[in-house]
Amino acid sequence: MVSIDELRTAVAGPVVTPDDPNYEEARRVYNFMIDKRPAAVATCTSARDVAAVVSYARDGGYDLAVRGGSHSVPGFGTADDAVVADLSGMRGVRVDPEAKLAYVGGGATLGDVNAATGAHGLATPGGIISTTGIGGLTLGGGIGYHSRSHGLSVDNVDSVEIVTADGQVRDASESEN
Repeated sequence: MVSIDELRTAVAGPVVTPDDPNYEEARRVYNFMIDKRPAAVATCTSARDVAAVVSYARDGGYDLAVRGGSHSVPGFGTADDAVVADLSGMRGVRVDPEAKLAYVGGGATLGDVNAATGAHGLATPGGIISTTGIGGLTLGGGIGYHSRSHGLSVDNVDSVEIVTADGQVRDASESEN
């Protein structure tokens, strides 16, 4: 089994445990009524980091919670005694205005996407609240102001880079996986 110190070495961002001074801040989610105490919160900055956290949780027998934008009202981005893969270190959004494509990090919020696409006169179907994480919004379908004319958020996904339960990083699109 991988130790917490080995996980800290494998992940570029901080890995916070209950004995760390910033644990209280690291474990908090958007909905302050959710008061869970995870075993560790790992801030991921890449798919490789996410893969390390997934493997650590699986091999250590921990539940895994994925925190995208941290907006989940029911608190799905955290759990007691779980390992949290916090994607807030992956908020980047890059826009190719010619191809009309946005490349969005797993921790990006709707506000991040709107700011980046709007700078090019573009928009994509999204939710209504800017602090909503794009990952969770899209996995839930993604209903918003543009849905009637342009479909759901998920209808506009071209491809994704995903970490599977076995800790592998894969690309998925209409033609692959």
